Amino acid sequence: MIINNKFLIKSIKNIVFFGYSEKIFELIEINKNLNLKSSVITTSDQANLIDSRIKKKVFNNIDNNFTNFISKNFDIKSTLFISMGARYIFTKKIINDLFLNNLINFHHSRLPLDAGGGGYTWRILREDRIDNQLVHLVDEGIDSGPIIESLASIYPSYCKVPIDFENYKLERFLEFYKKIILKIVSGKTFPLKIQANYFGRYNPRLSSDKDGHIDWNLDSRDLYNFINAFDEPYSGANTYLNNGDFGKLYIKKAHLHGGDFSNHPYLSGIVSRHDKNWIVVNTSGKHVLLLEEVLDKNGKNILSKIKVGDRFYTKVSELEKS
Repeated sequence: MIINNKFLIKSIKNIVFFGYSEKIFELIEINKNLNLKSSVITTSDQANLIDSRIKKKVFNNIDNNFTNFISKNFDIKSTLFISMGARYIFTKKIINDLFLNNLINFHHSRLPLDAGGGGYTWRILREDRIDNQLVHLVDEGIDSGPIIESLASIYPSYCKVPIDFENYKLERFLEFYKKIILKIVSGKTFPLKIQANYFGRYNPRLSSDKDGHIDWNLDSRDLYNFINAFDEPYSGANTYLNNGDFGKLYIKKAHLHGGDFSNHPYLSGIVSRHDKNWIVVNTSGKHVLLLEEVLDKNGKNILSKIKVGDRFYTKVSELEKS
């Protein structure tokens, strides 16, 4: 609840998770060690992602059944409700009247920067190297509620593609979560920090197949970042080859290389050398790309079938729809 612009929960007993987290087991274990009871409420699509051993309640909408269940099963004043990528739309009335403002969300950026979706794809594109574990009150906006606490760190140098950043984030998240819950259990109050409404950025969600089309006119470094941004765990940035009947191809394991020769924009996309385990592809900038994986729609690496002089290209119609 909020008292004098400070967030606190007196005598916390329960924690209710809305949605889904890859670390749900670990979160429940942290709560258990602090003598807190955990409950999971989610939608049918996210329920399929949660291990069957974890007891959960499924509601696809916030309706009378949902609100009645919350009211009957939890002492609201001693319960912390946590949105974990929940599919629910929380209205101001629900937040204030049902949850008594005990609804929070853990976010992984420097809000108000990077509200919305798209995760690490957007951040790799911008070369953002600062991780930020953050928890804020949920309001009726999108990631716009007052900030409770945050903790920043620099991503290790090995973080290159989304899965690297994701794994690092999850490690830091568990540490940060435990720290916050321990403070709440100890009775600490958190001064609320209002997010500036004149500063920030909303990122729309992205899809590899719809938004991951490679524009070979990009500068070499931007091209390199773009390919990395759609790498693991995603299907990969996609393009076509002017030789053969492979259909759409997905590129992964790209390296930026400056030790060979200069380029010209007209050469961009052309395979200039085949070194057996990788190919050298020209760009419009001063670097070339070294590509280790060029996957077909079945996930098979067709690197051995690519020849020197072949050219990668992307249909203009697909770029315009990205």
